[in-house]
Amino acid sequence: MTISEFDIIERFFKRRTAVRDDVVLGIGDDAALLRVPADRQLVVAMDTLLAGRHFPPQTSAFDIGWKALAVNLSDLAAMGADPAWATLSLTLPSADEVWLEGFAKGLFQLAERYPVELVGGDTTRGPLSVTVQLHGFVEPGKALRRNTARAGQKLFVTGTLGDAACALQALQAGDKPDPDLLLRLNRPEPRVDFGLALAGTGASVIDISDGLLADLGHVLDASQCGATLWIDQLPCSPAFQSIAGHDALTYQLYGGDDYELCFSVDADQVERLTRHAQQQQLPVTAIGVVESQTGIQCVHDDDRLYTPQGTGFDHFRDTTDG
Repeated sequence: MTISEFDIIERFFKRRTAVRDDVVLGIGDDAALLRVPADRQLVVAMDTLLAGRHFPPQTSAFDIGWKALAVNLSDLAAMGADPAWATLSLTLPSADEVWLEGFAKGLFQLAERYPVELVGGDTTRGPLSVTVQLHGFVEPGKALRRNTARAGQKLFVTGTLGDAACALQALQAGDKPDPDLLLRLNRPEPRVDFGLALAGTGASVIDISDGLLADLGHVLDASQCGATLWIDQLPCSPAFQSIAGHDALTYQLYGGDDYELCFSVDADQVERLTRHAQQQQLPVTAIGVVESQTGIQCVHDDDRLYTPQGTGFDHFRDTTDG
């Protein structure tokens, strides 16, 4: 027997116990009622994942649910915001109860970490598509922006780069990806806690979803400056280092989908942020310096220049450059 839209909401997405006391009315009415703290600004982000575009067809329902929330959490991390509420718009080709169970488990397992409460949304029939809108809070004046980079600041990145792109390339070639790299593709770890540590520092921040060069370029364009990028210092995981070979820079510069934070910050903030990173057991690596002249210059440790072969992911191009 086919289950209805309302059965889907009731069985898979309506939680019996409220997660947050700022949710006055959650799922079950025409709209949610939410209480925004008087001393906070509301931060809102939204991302859509399409089957075959943002995740391969063989991706498990659990991983799709996880990633749909993770990419939005990463956006809030880049703003220095504390996550609070989510809405979900889910388009399904059919009401597959096994798939729905896995999807809900992935979504809520990540949501419970922060905690994020699902407060509403919509379900409909059609090609598989997942849209999550996420809401969070930040103290007035402490939100992180892209337009605050200044010449002389060092550039940093959290975690490692290239893992997700390397796994995706293997899948597209019909190969079996390294399990650690595949996990990075399917279940990215949003750097929410480190984003909260960055809040109020004046750092210029972006999350890396479309490739380091493309996303760093957005920061530099907004800040009207440039950068020297130390490409031999780009951090990589042991699994990536053993597999990537001569394609390593392609994955790290253009690949995207790692959802790490790239940021520039004044020198007097570096020691404090380093301590926060150590407490969170999160690697943070210096990868360059902000320059007054626009554009990105990529250099090796021996001062040889590297000429980029593209930019990064773009939804209106068929493939990733590079």
